[in-house]
Amino acid sequence: MNIPVVTLGAAASAHVPGLEQLRGPVTVVRRCEDLPELVAACQSGLARAAILAPGAAELTASLVDRLRFAGVAVVALTDGAAAADAIEGVEYVDSTVGPAALADAVSRAVASFGDGADRPRGALAYADPLHRPEATGPPPADVADKPGEGRIMAVWGPAGSPGRTTVAINIAAELAVAGTSVLLVDADTYGASIGASLGLLDESAGLAQACRLADQGGFSSSILGRIAVSVAIKGRRLQVLTGITRPDRWPELRPAALAQVLDAARSLADVTVVDCGFCLEADEELSFDTLAPRRNGAALRCLELADSVIAVGGADTIGVPRLVKALTELADAVPTAAPRVVFNRVRAAAVGRAPEAQLREAWERFGPSAGIAAFLPVDHAAADRALLAGTALLETAPASALRIAIAELAEVPVAEGRRRRPFRRLGDVRFRGNPDRLPW
Repeated sequence: MNIPVVTLGAAASAHVPGLEQLRGPVTVVRRCEDLPELVAACQSGLARAAILAPGAAELTASLVDRLRFAGVAVVALTDGAAAADAIEGVEYVDSTVGPAALADAVSRAVASFGDGADRPRGALAYADPLHRPEATGPPPADVADKPGEGRIMAVWGPAGSPGRTTVAINIAAELAVAGTSVLLVDADTYGASIGASLGLLDESAGLAQACRLADQGGFSSSILGRIAVSVAIKGRRLQVLTGITRPDRWPELRPAALAQVLDAARSLADVTVVDCGFCLEADEELSFDTLAPRRNGAALRCLELADSVIAVGGADTIGVPRLVKALTELADAVPTAAPRVVFNRVRAAAVGRAPEAQLREAWERFGPSAGIAAFLPVDHAAADRALLAGTALLETAPASALRIAIAELAEVPVAEGRRRRPFRRLGDVRFRGNPDRLPW
C-alpha cells in the first residue's frame, strides 16, 4: 500500500532522502514551508499522513482534528524527550530515528487511523455543515483520568431571551444545595451572562482558558477544578466556568477542545449544567472553507455530548412558534438530542385564562411529538431580587412559585413548609358575628 506523505519543518524534510531510498510504502509528495500550505495540501486529498517537525507548528487538538477530518494521520517528531502533553491520535517519534523506523511509525499511524469511515465525525460538526452527528460518546480527554460518570445537562432555547440562563443557574443551584456536585458552564458565544448574574464581575473567561489548555493536550479534571470558580449558595459550593467576556472571542471556544473540557467535567462533577447559545446555523458564508472555525460549533458540540437537553421557550404568541421552529432545527442538526420542553414566564396576560391548558392544547396541535415537561410561572420580582443579589432564587425567594417549579424540574424535593402560605397569628383571626379576637 502506497502512503503519500507531506512534511513540515526542516527536521521532517531531512528524512525525505532516507524515506525515498527505502522504496517502501511511504512516498513524500510535498515538502511544506508553513502550516497554511500543509493544511491546503491535506484538504486537497494529496496526502494520507503528515510528518511535523519539532517547533514547526503549534501542535494542538484542534489542528489534529482538522487534519484527521481531511483524512490525514499525524506523525510528530520530538526532540528526544517524551511528549509531556501527548495529544490523542498523534504518533510521536524521536527526530533522530532512522528512515525504516519512521516509515513504520507512518504506517502505524495510518493503520490506527483507518480509512476514515469509522472516525467520530460528530466532533467536527462545526466544520461540516452537511454532517449529521452519530450517537457516539465523547473522546477521552486525559489518559490520567478514569472515565467520568458525571452527566451533562444542556440548557438551550431559541432566540429572543426565553430565560435559558435563569433556568440553568437555578437548576445548578438547586442540585448543588441538594448535595450534588455541580459544575455550571457558560458556553454561549453570543451573550455569555452567567458570571454577571452571579456577581462574578472579573475579566477572566474560565471556559476560554480551559479550552486553550485542553487544545495543548494533557488536560484533566484537576486542571479544570483549578480554573473553575467556587460560588457559595446556602452553605454549599457551586463550581462555575464563566463564559467569554466579549462576543468576538468566540473562536477561542474550539469544539474539539470543548469536547475535552466536557469530558473532564464528567470526572470533576456529578452533573454539569451547560448554558448553550441559541443559534444552530451552519455559517453558510463560510461553507466554502470546511476547515474554518464556526461560531455555532460550541453550541452544537455541547448538544451532541449532552445526556439530556432542556429546551426553554417563551410562553407567548411569539415564543411558542419560535420554539416549534427551533426544535425542528435541533432535530436536523443534532438528531441524537431528546429535548425536554419547558415553557418559561407562563402568565394569563399573555396566553389567556388557564394558561397551562391553553399552551398544552396549542402544543398538541402545532408542536412536535415531545410533550411539555414543565411550566415555569412568571415572577419578575423574585427574578429581579436574585439578579440584584447575584445569587439564585432559593436564597432570595425560596417560597417563589418560580423557584419551586424549577426545583421540581431539577427533581429536587422542596420542603413542604415553603409551599405553605405565610403564617398568620391566631390573634388576628375573627369569627363571623363575633368582634372579639382569640386570646393569644
